[in-house]
This record gives sequence, structure tokens and C-alpha cells, in this order.
Amino acid sequence: MNPYNLFRPALFALDPETAHDATLTSLNTAHCLGLSRLIPQPAPDPRTVMGITFPNPVGLAAGLDKNGACINGLAALGFGFIEIGTVTPRPQPGNPRPRLFRLPQAQAIINRMGFNNGGVDALIENVKRAKFTGVLGINLGKNADTPIENAADDYLIGLRKVYEHASYVAINISSPNTRNLRQLQGSDELDALLGQLKAEQEKLAQQQGKYVPLAVKIAPDLDAEQIKQIAALLTQHRIDAVIATNTTLSRDGVENLPHGNESGGLSGAPVREKSTAVIRQLAAELQGALPIIGVGGILKGADAREKIEAGASLVQLYSGLIYRGQALVRECAAAVR
Repeated sequence: MNPYNLFRPALFALDPETAHDATLTSLNTAHCLGLSRLIPQPAPDPRTVMGITFPNPVGLAAGLDKNGACINGLAALGFGFIEIGTVTPRPQPGNPRPRLFRLPQAQAIINRMGFNNGGVDALIENVKRAKFTGVLGINLGKNADTPIENAADDYLIGLRKVYEHASYVAINISSPNTRNLRQLQGSDELDALLGQLKAEQEKLAQQQGKYVPLAVKIAPDLDAEQIKQIAALLTQHRIDAVIATNTTLSRDGVENLPHGNESGGLSGAPVREKSTAVIRQLAAELQGALPIIGVGGILKGADAREKIEAGASLVQLYSGLIYRGQALVRECAAAVR
């Protein structure tokens, strides 16, 4: 039996954002009391990706712990890696509440959080406090009030600040909840951004004596030509990995459900096929030039295996955790072993 099933009705009776905050607080408390040691862990299944050895290939996607306030509590759930953020250079409140909606009939979530976070300096303090020794990704975004033509400045500030604290750094150019952000996936914009990020990464590697890989997170709402162009630019700029995918703007299959037409990004089961299709095409275009981290609609072990078979080297969970709890981590790890 999955113990999470006992708690889920109480959590689902709360407003989604309140439930989210309560869950993180509970995980931190369990960790502090030593109770997290009782959680069954997946069997070791090390994979080396981006030059990093991951204890197992199932990670936590960005968005669940934006400020890195619950790193140890989340790590205790058995993840092979944790990705925190999205974090911006300056603190920002995000969009007005309500901004997070469950669609239980579709095992889906719609969010329009808008990169609500305490800013990169607060995140770094949390990372230092956690003293976490596992694989930690830090996901970077731009502030909402930074003009899109100056977006690179925000990513460079973030990269300089988090570089020494991260196992890898993820660049989020695909959230639908920051105005114009997805424009950065366009050929010219992406070419310019990747050039600046790569130059800064090389400079930081020299200064700090360690190489921290760069991954770029893309949207599921790209056509075949856009995916082809992105794959070519990622290869050309020697980016270390691509994370596919973020949430979708599509409402296929949920438009008639309660909250189905709320604005924001849709995640969970409805995005699974879209995400896997992007992974499959990316794998064909990249031909092994860089690894793919697969995320989007993983609700059971078979979904994780599908992502790996499509060409992903690692997978990440988010919405599936809300519906399935910690048992999903072990189920996915077992399915891809």
C-alpha cells in the first residue's frame, strides 16, 4: 500500500498552493526528526551523464522547491538528483493568487506561478545551510520586469552567483508564465543567448577550477522545424544537456474539466505524449551529441521507461508526485533499471 494515499484526501481538501507549502514544511520536519530515514529507497543504479554520476536516473524537476528551502527533505524521497528553482536575480512575488489548479480527473495541474521566489541570494543561503552532497541542479530564469532584450543579463547574473554551488545549471527559456520568455527559443535569440552563456561558463570554469555543465529547458509546444533548429544550436554551442519539456499551453483533453481553461502551463498526464514526441525528435536530431533529460507527464513506471526508450538519459518528476507521492520515485527507478 502507498502511505501517501492516506494523506492525499486531506492535502487535496486544501487550496493547492497551501497544500504545496504544507508538504514542504512536513518534509523538512520529518528530515529534522530523523523520520526520513524510514522511507524506502530505490536500489542504486548509477548513470554518468554530463560527466556527473547520478545515484539513480530519477530526479525532481524544478518548480517544486523554488527557493531550495527543502533540499534535504526532498532528497530523502530517493531521488537521484534534485533540481531547485526557477530562481531569478531579484526576489519577486509572481502572479496573483489563485495561480495553481488541480485537475484530478486528468491527473493534471495548471500553474501560472510566474517565477515567485526569494531571489538568487536567498536560494544560495538555503543551499549552504542544506550541506547537501548529492547532485543538485539550479534552474535559472529572468525577472518579470527585465525587458526580453536584456534577458541574457539576468541569466548571466544567476550563472555567476550559483556556479560554485551547483552540480549543473539549467536555463529556463520555456515557462509560459513570464511574458515573452518563450521568444528566447527563436533561432536568433537562442544563438545570442547560448553564445553569451557558454563564454561565461568557460570563464567561470577557469576562475573556479571546476566545470559546471549547462542544460537548457525547452517547451513541448515546438514544431518539427523549431526542434531541428534548437538541436543544431545546442550542438553548435556545446551545451551539455537539454531538458524536455516544460509545461504546455495546449488544453487538449482538459478543456471541459473544472479549471481546464485557466491560463498558465498544463502539466501531468495530458503533456506526456507531447513531451515524449519532442524527446524522440530531439534524439534523432542530436544523434548523441548531448544528453536529454525527459520530463512531462510521468505518472507511473512505464511512463518513465517510455521517456528513456524515446532517447532520454535521465527523467524528472513533478506533477506525478502530487498524485502518487514517494512511491512513484521507486516505481520509476525500478522501471528504468
